[in-house]
Amino acid sequence: MATTSDISRGMILKLDGSLYSVIEFGENKTARSAAKLWAKLKGVDNTRTIEKTWNSGENIFPVRVEKKTYQYLYKDETGYNVMDTETFEQFSLAESLIDAPQFLKDGSDISVFINTETEQPINAELPEKIVVRITYCEPGLKGDTATRALKQATIETGATVNVPLFVNEGELIRINTKTGDYVERVKE
Repeated sequence: MATTSDISRGMILKLDGSLYSVIEFGENKTARSAAKLWAKLKGVDNTRTIEKTWNSGENIFPVRVEKKTYQYLYKDETGYNVMDTETFEQFSLAESLIDAPQFLKDGSDISVFINTETEQPINAELPEKIVVRITYCEPGLKGDTATRALKQATIETGATVNVPLFVNEGELIRINTKTGDYVERVKE
């Protein structure tokens, strides 16, 4: 058990039977009444985003979460299969738990957040930036570096991203998994 003074960004709280992650929080103080704490919460086990207000010193119910890195193996009808690289234990994740499943590549690392009370995975995320190879895109032309025009490119995971005109098929690029945006070309 904790109080509102213990709230921090990224903390996971149990609220009305659901789990929520604290995105941002703040305090409202007035001269006449006690301080109130507000928080913007994003659902971990649902897609809702809510705002909640507590009186200062009120009890909250944080959930202890452990973050562990696993290796992504393959996708089948049960979901996305991952393996613990230390114990070689394998389990399956539902697509709804993964923040950007379209960028998952066989053998890549994925961080899984596990609720320590129930030992169930509650969320999974890829590294912020990953390196992938372009499998198809229209050829680039000399001199296309001057404008900020973009073209569609298919990467090795099957997803499509917008890349600058000078990027060619077969090249390695770095993309941001949170936004799906092109970051830079990578030399081999």
